[in-house]
Amino acid sequence: MPSVTYLYHSRLGSNFVCLKFIGHSLCVDSTNRVVRHLSNCIGNPFNVSARKFSNYKETPEALSARKLSETKEKPLHIPVMKEEVLENAGLNNESVFLDMTFGAGGHTQSILDKYSSSKAYCLDRDPVAYQMACDLQTKYPERVVPLLGKFSELPGLLKEQDARQNYFDAILFDFGCSSMQFDEGGRGFSVSKNGPLDMRMDGNRHPQNPTAADVLATADEHDLYKIFKVYGEEKKARKIARAVVEARYLFTPLQTTRELADLISSVLVNETRTDKLDRHTHVATKIFQALRIFVNNELNEINYGLLLAQRYLRIGGRLITICFHSLEDLIVKRHITGNMTDNEINMLPLQYVDNSRWHDRQSIDEFTSSHWQPLLKHVLVPSDYEVESNPRSRSAKIRAAVRVS
Repeated sequence: MPSVTYLYHSRLGSNFVCLKFIGHSLCVDSTNRVVRHLSNCIGNPFNVSARKFSNYKETPEALSARKLSETKEKPLHIPVMKEEVLENAGLNNESVFLDMTFGAGGHTQSILDKYSSSKAYCLDRDPVAYQMACDLQTKYPERVVPLLGKFSELPGLLKEQDARQNYFDAILFDFGCSSMQFDEGGRGFSVSKNGPLDMRMDGNRHPQNPTAADVLATADEHDLYKIFKVYGEEKKARKIARAVVEARYLFTPLQTTRELADLISSVLVNETRTDKLDRHTHVATKIFQALRIFVNNELNEINYGLLLAQRYLRIGGRLITICFHSLEDLIVKRHITGNMTDNEINMLPLQYVDNSRWHDRQSIDEFTSSHWQPLLKHVLVPSDYEVESNPRSRSAKIRAAVRVS
């Protein structure tokens, strides 16, 4: 791998650790602030299903026909809380909106169908999703603009399209991985499907970027502990990090998702974990989440994407976010409430700021001012029916806000 320096941040806030990936090693750099330029579904639960037959055996022809039928009927990705998104987007037939996480385009297509003259800009960093956006463009000529890139690449992409600031009527974020990425074992996102430990959402668009296998092969135990603890919120992070390093030196570096999952299973042999539906989940789920977030620099991309949303939405335009875990939701909450310092979120909520200090009204108003007005008093969560029909929606939370300044 070429000696290229990569900078990742373990948390957004005033105190965090920068991990620099240099050649074949990771080094830790402590700092208080990283200057940013303005002017990055939780892992798939391990779900084993068994088809039970009693005194019955399918013929090979019937089995082939059933599998073919299931393949045709199963959509690539089911959009989460589609009706709630339509209800809170505040669009009409003349609206122009930006889907920052196009995926399979379920939300975008529903909006285009409902509002016959609306126009959609479709951004995604995944080349597969970008190709699907191009296919959608042929179905809705002159109404779809496909964009390939990360949130941080958006300004350059919109400049090529002559899209100015204060241009969009609504911007939608659907954070996390899509079902397409989880269901394809070769991408390395899924615990239950064997494949190379890649986890790059960009695919091979930037081949010089490190994969999850590169991180596991080069990071020391302390770095791995930080990744697993901060990004995955894993209670046994230190124990798993030690096992990864020992396996690397005693045997061989981990190269596949099955090798990593089996290693973690052997470390946490007596643990059983369940999801919100009380279904069994693999003990490696949080580690896969942590590696994915780290490899793709997701939290910094989310922070930067929300800053861009404030620039590109018109006054009165609406922001819709769908989050699947607490790290994503924390960043969104801080942006909407204005709990920010120098374009970075503050780790503490406003009510925990030092109350022993006295401030005048002007200072307090400046500190608590926000560019957003929340539309919803509480987050929206999927209905029981939706969770039953699409279990991957169980952790979804929708927040909506209007840009006021």
